[in-house]
Amino acid sequence: MIRNRSIRFFAVEKLTFIYILITSIIILFLRPETSVILELLRIRLLMILGIIILAYFNSIKNWWMIRFSRFAFIGALLIYWYPETFDINRLIPNYDFLLARLEQAIFGFQPALVFCQHFPQHWFGEILNMGYFAYYPLIIGTSMYFYLKSKRAFEQFFFIVLFSFFSYYLIYIIFPTAGPQYYYQAIGLDQVNSGIFPNIGFYFNKHQTLISVGNNSGFFSQMVQHTQQVGERPTAAFPSSHVGISTIIMLLVIKNRQYFLLAFILPIYLALVAATVYIQAHYVIDVFAGLMTAFLFCYLGNLVYRLFTHKLYGIPELTAIFSRKPIKLRN
Repeated sequence: MIRNRSIRFFAVEKLTFIYILITSIIILFLRPETSVILELLRIRLLMILGIIILAYFNSIKNWWMIRFSRFAFIGALLIYWYPETFDINRLIPNYDFLLARLEQAIFGFQPALVFCQHFPQHWFGEILNMGYFAYYPLIIGTSMYFYLKSKRAFEQFFFIVLFSFFSYYLIYIIFPTAGPQYYYQAIGLDQVNSGIFPNIGFYFNKHQTLISVGNNSGFFSQMVQHTQQVGERPTAAFPSSHVGISTIIMLLVIKNRQYFLLAFILPIYLALVAATVYIQAHYVIDVFAGLMTAFLFCYLGNLVYRLFTHKLYGIPELTAIFSRKPIKLRN
């Protein structure tokens, strides 16, 4: 007798399918080149195939290694999704001039430029660069912490973080901003110091080289520089996903009353937030936008998770993020 095996997709896999669908539609509207469209869609088909294959094998053998691989595969795709936002939006004009002008109107100067100039000390730069470099280890580390504590709590945590990433990426696609490290370089420091911030239009479509700024002699400064040279693109400045995602992680850790973990990651979080402006990756406006969207995406991500898992009403263990009871971390 042949056993009837049905493939069941995790909530994060369903969410990834939706993101693939939405971005595929956007690609058809924003990229007129047939070769580019076919290449981006081909990669998406391979990703879908990979998700289906892992889910199929999991339907045959419900081994923890296969289940874990399904989550790991979805998380690994973020390495591709981030730079791809630039491949999609590079034919949209850049909007950094709006942020720089607003920053100048609020502060009377450019904090991203003044911050590193007023604190040039090597030790200070190393601390902040260490915090910035710890961004992805922070995500992976807290994910593993929840995974070891409770598989169900981990699934909700992972979903909310992934939902937030996708939300930020959609913003980056339709509102391209490169950040001070790219924009200052494009217009020149003379104009920055004079408070002149021109509209550079499609400049970054042909110029994507990033020239490092500040003191790069320290270990973490060099690590951040090398990481940016490999994976950074002139996109994704507003709002700051570094600030947003790390804040969401803090909210989830606090909500679950994991105070030991909170004490460990709090210094990293503070250094990371400060570093986004210090290394000129973001404007201060990006930081505030990241903080505000963190609360919004955390709330919406939880609602969507409950909808995907059919737990919109009555959740015994995984309560809403802003309810009174925390998630019970137990196996």
